Amino acid sequence: MKELPSYVLERTFNAPRELVWRTWTEADLVSRWYGPNVESIVHKLDVKQGGLWLHEMKWEGNSNFQRVEYTEVTKPEKLVWLHATSDADWNVISSPMMVDWPRVLLTTVIFEQDGDATKMRLTWVPHNATEAEIACFEAAIGGMSQGWNAGMALLDELLAELQPA
Repeated sequence: MKELPSYVLERTFNAPRELVWRTWTEADLVSRWYGPNVESIVHKLDVKQGGLWLHEMKWEGNSNFQRVEYTEVTKPEKLVWLHATSDADWNVISSPMMVDWPRVLLTTVIFEQDGDATKMRLTWVPHNATEAEIACFEAAIGGMSQGWNAGMALLDELLAELQPA
């Protein structure tokens, strides 16, 4: 079987790992960086194995709903989840923006302490995807960093704000 395409984002934050972890696991902090340039609403964030993160991004009268189910939570080192587009009732659906976008992505985020900084590595891989979904994901990899990097810039600002001067 052919290896699945994966998107990898690596970032180093000038903040301790525990603080970076909090920005990924506390609703009031997540909503400040996740979904740049939109209204980011966390409807539920239950960070535990089997827990759900239900997220809505709103802009210009539109909403995009995301349903995340955590499959592994190892504080403060690792988060693993199944990431899906959903309807307003949190049922997994096909993406209304890209017909062949994978219905579910396996997301892994690793946090590694590096002196006073934290190295983060996010990996996205299609999960139980069709050939068309895999091809769509692979074709989109080159443009994924634009959105993620905008969120990471907001996260950098948030981490600077949360630390004592």
